[in-house]
Amino acid sequence: MEIISPEILADVRGLSVGLCLTGLVLGLALWLLGWRRYRFWVVLAITCLGGAYGLCEAPLLRATPAVAGTLLALSAGVLALSLARVFAFAIAGCTALVTVQSLVPSWDQPLVSFTTGGLLGVLLFRLWVMAVTSVSGTLLVVYSGLCLAERLAKLDAVGFAEKHVKLLNWLCGGAAVLGLLAQLLLNRRQAAGARKPGAPDKHKAAEGKPAEAKKGDAPAPRRKLLSWPPFRKAG
Repeated sequence: MEIISPEILADVRGLSVGLCLTGLVLGLALWLLGWRRYRFWVVLAITCLGGAYGLCEAPLLRATPAVAGTLLALSAGVLALSLARVFAFAIAGCTALVTVQSLVPSWDQPLVSFTTGGLLGVLLFRLWVMAVTSVSGTLLVVYSGLCLAERLAKLDAVGFAEKHVKLLNWLCGGAAVLGLLAQLLLNRRQAAGARKPGAPDKHKAAEGKPAEAKKGDAPAPRRKLLSWPPFRKAG
């Protein structure tokens, strides 16, 4: 099994240095900050997919490529967050189906595999988003790095990928796991920082509990058990 495909490398090896550097930066951001900015990544990915589909299927949709791509990209971007769970179900189901068929070919239950994987993807949405963004960022960084090495260091990226399949597989797998752990750690630190003693408690404020008086502030007036509402005096 080849995680880094030489055929894809042969197609993208001609990218410019600027595009390779952009891919590296985007891949690192996706690898490290996938969950914290997952709304941005979901909207961006679905918008790009909608635009690409409109450009490719413009004759079937009876519209010019520019019009079809723009309209489908805008529509997909507006509905992206609403479709995030649907896409999570579909991607997790397809991943589970492919994994089960690869590991256990004798298990001929595609519906069970797909629905089970999809339900787990929706129930474990946070963990699933972290895993997908970590893997996607790793692949983007590796592909961009190999293309950049070919442009600057004169490395034969396709030949390197064909000769070092196991090395690239272990490298991508280890980087993806490391990215998942890094995102879990960042999420845990963010949650711990929100629960610090000095941080304002939103729940107490919502319940109407009075905030603690600061030093030098005038003491708040005590409420009487039985008191008449204040009346305005006549002028």
